[in-house]
Amino acid sequence: MTSTLLATPPLNAPTIEKLPSGLTIVVEQMPVEAVNLNLWISVGSTVESDKINGMAHFLEHMVFKGTPRLKSGEFERLIEERGAVTNAATSQDYTHYYITTAPQDFAQLAPLQLDVVLNPSIPDHAFERERLVVLEEIRRSQDNPSRRMFRRAIEMAFEHLPYRRQVLGSTQVIEQLQPQQMRDFHAHWYQPSSMTAVAVGNLPVDNLIEIVAEGLTKVQPNILDNSPSNSQHQKLLEPEPVFREIVRQEYVDEALQQARLIMVWRVPGMRDLEQTYALDILAGILGRGRTSRLVRNLREERQLVNSIGASNITQQVQGLFYISAQLNVENLAQVEEAITQHIRQLHKELVSEIEIARMRTKVANRFIFGNERPSDRTSLYGYYHSQLGDLTPALNYPARIQSLDAIDLQRAAVEYLSPDGYGIVIIKPA
Repeated sequence: MTSTLLATPPLNAPTIEKLPSGLTIVVEQMPVEAVNLNLWISVGSTVESDKINGMAHFLEHMVFKGTPRLKSGEFERLIEERGAVTNAATSQDYTHYYITTAPQDFAQLAPLQLDVVLNPSIPDHAFERERLVVLEEIRRSQDNPSRRMFRRAIEMAFEHLPYRRQVLGSTQVIEQLQPQQMRDFHAHWYQPSSMTAVAVGNLPVDNLIEIVAEGLTKVQPNILDNSPSNSQHQKLLEPEPVFREIVRQEYVDEALQQARLIMVWRVPGMRDLEQTYALDILAGILGRGRTSRLVRNLREERQLVNSIGASNITQQVQGLFYISAQLNVENLAQVEEAITQHIRQLHKELVSEIEIARMRTKVANRFIFGNERPSDRTSLYGYYHSQLGDLTPALNYPARIQSLDAIDLQRAAVEYLSPDGYGIVIIKPA
């Protein structure tokens, strides 16, 4: 089958430059009157010990509390004065910080973004105030039924890997963290060699590189020799074995009106990226959109669930294939059995070419639509480069999806999605 997408010139043409400091710069000119700078640090909650779980996320808050050059709040004031926006996010495997500015403001604001990320003062008084904010975030997370459900599933899925812990950490740990611990954590992990700076927008490529490189020179902190990277840390972690039997847990949640069912399978992560593409397609075939098998069968036709969906979550060391449903308690056993029957069908029967073609189209369109804004492209480039040190998989994703056939999908289902070995969490209303 010939792909229209593959027959056209590539949508993306990023330029990569690595500085002597170890910082990697990825840039691309895009004819949109904005520039997005996205700083990706390949450090997340997986590098934490249990005693400091939540530190990476807490630090994300603290980088905005001032530097030796900028008073607390000054960065935000300068950003807002120019109509720019900034935000950040922390995950298990990475943290990233971004700003979107007008092209004419980029040269002034980009060095400020580098400064706050690389040189946070982490003052004691701000640390104590922000601790309360983080504790409130944890409380809200615990009050959210969907997050509680996902936490139960993650804890079941991973017995040993640090993915089982919450990115936010626990109240008990956050309450005892000290400012100097955070300063040490930052100095240890936030090194240019662990960072990818991605800038996309309406400035020439050479200008984007020059602005970021000069901005780093102005604010560059002391670089630690032989500072560890997250990739080095990840090499010490081993994937957990697939489920060989059905592992079941049940809970009661008084906040629920309907029951929740979650089924999980341990699958390859980014270490085995080639193994993830077929699982992405299988997640779409099973549970993404009204025409997917589980939605059509269990919600539309049999009306056994209120909602159902499937996802293939790809993390650095190990991924998670995840099916979740919201349903009435009396339908739990029937729905679980129906899901396993759909899995068995994937083992026994080849997926039709019509279904595969529909998924190819969805993936291709999602890639095109997801590349329309500078922030879309900085996220794409930053994620792949910070996790893999390579942009090729990001740009080739539609091609890899479209190269797979029904035999590839069946092979992946048989190898990774067992109808007789999985984790299942059931949460019932009181």
